[in-house]
This record gives sequence, structure tokens and C-alpha cells, in this order.
Amino acid sequence: MTSTHHHQPAAGHHAHTNHTDHHDHARLAAVLDLDAELMADYLDDAARMIAESLGHAPARIADLGAGTGTGTEALARHFPQAQIVAVDGSPDMVALVERRARDGGVAERVTTVVADLDDGLPPLGSPDVVWAAMSLHHVADPQRLLREAATSLGPDGVLAITEMAAVPRFLPAHDDVELRGLQERCQTAATGAGWEALVDWTDAFDDAGYEVLRAETVHVQRSDPSQSVARYARHWFAQFRHRLTDTLDPADLALLDDLTDDSDPDAARRLDDLTLSAGRLLWIARPRTTTISTPESE
Repeated sequence: MTSTHHHQPAAGHHAHTNHTDHHDHARLAAVLDLDAELMADYLDDAARMIAESLGHAPARIADLGAGTGTGTEALARHFPQAQIVAVDGSPDMVALVERRARDGGVAERVTTVVADLDDGLPPLGSPDVVWAAMSLHHVADPQRLLREAATSLGPDGVLAITEMAAVPRFLPAHDDVELRGLQERCQTAATGAGWEALVDWTDAFDDAGYEVLRAETVHVQRSDPSQSVARYARHWFAQFRHRLTDTLDPADLALLDDLTDDSDPDAARRLDDLTLSAGRLLWIARPRTTTISTPESE
């Protein structure tokens, strides 16, 4: 399989973009936090697989594209002895990471760095784990970043990458034929538009001198409707409306307009009945020490 590099319509872009508009920044932060809340279960599996791959709990972790710090906090919670370096290109996001670390009681173990990953990795201090959740596909030259990560890792360290497994699916818990049909047509249209031409980093790891230790799909199910699922669905329905304008028929576009209207009580009722099915792709890889090139050897 050939590796691909697609910029997906993901929940948020936080790897290296500076967000100067306060409203857009606040909205992005809210979406990232909501995504993290609903996808939190996969982090338990990811942490377990990281520890299994290392053979021990990591002492130092680098979180690349840390966003609002939800992943940083989760890593600190799963690995209570680890020091964590959280890297993001947005000073606003880094401020949120710092605040979350203080609120979570882990500030003494979290160091933040403002750095644009397109300019290369900042000093990371030989981490046991380099973690990049939903961020590597936003980097202009992922291969370069993978090679730099290989040289920055400590002995026997691993790189853990996560991406979306597919566009999330929202289905009514009770009978709503119209809404079920809309979801199916939106999924089909999104696939046709390339939304599910997701990144497969397997070949990229091989080309950058890594051995892939784990390649897993972690499924997330939210079978009980909730306000969080409703807000997440509204976000994705707005994405469908904005990005599939030229693909969906007028009746579907009108229904999406109705569903994303905050003032429509019928829309709120229908969104409150939705369940969620989603997932994450997870790769854990280790550099092949015999093939890593360093600046001194080049």
C-alpha cells in the first residue's frame, strides 16, 4: 500500500498553525476538547500498547501538536512518573495546555514549547515516547519529521501516531428514517470527496527507517445519546453542509441547515437522540538503529 498525505476535514488543526482570531481560536479549542472527551476511551488502549511496546512505563514523553492539552493531560494521568514536553505552534493553545496542566495537578511534570513543526523539531530531551495525535498529517514534510523524531528518541524509544479511522457516524437511537438516510448520503458524499482517503503511515515509517511494532484500529462507541454527542454531531453536520455544498442535493442541504440551527427546538430534539460510532488508527514504531542517519553522519 502506498502512503498518502491528505488534509482531512478533521475536528481541528493544531499542529503548527497560529490562530489569531479569538472567535475561531475559542471555537477550535471547544471542538478539540469535545473530540477528546468523546474519544477518551481510545487513550486507555493507546497507553497500554505504548507501555507494552516499551516494556516499561515511559519516563519522558513528547506530545507533538498538543492542541488544548487533553492528550498531554491524559498521558500524564496514565504515566504518573513521566515528564512531558508539549509542543504546539499556537501560543494560545500552549497557554491552554499550561492551564489544563495546572488544573489537573500535573504542571510540575509538563513543559510547554511554542514551535512550528514545519520548521523542524525543537529539543525534546531524548524522550521514551514521541506522541502525535491527529497532527502528523498537517505537517508539510512528514517524512522529515519522522526522521528527526528517530534521532531525538532515547534508547529503545517509540513513536506513537494516531489518526482518524473514518468520518464519525451519528445515528438516531430511535426511529428517524429521514435522519438515518441523511447520514448515509453524507457518508457516501464524504467518501466520494476523499474524506476517507485517510493517511496510512506504514510505508512512510518504513521509508524513514522505522519498524512498525503495532498498527491497530481502536473503535469508540457512544451508544447512549448525550449533550456531548449532540454538540459533536452539530459540528460534523456543519462540516457536511460547508464542504459538501456542491455534492448533496438541495433537500439534504436544507435539512443540514435545520439541524445546525441553534434556535430550532426540533433540531435540538433530533440531535439529542443521536449515538456515535468512531475510531482511531494507532501506529507504534521504533527506529531501526542500523538505518538511522544523524546530522553528524551525513
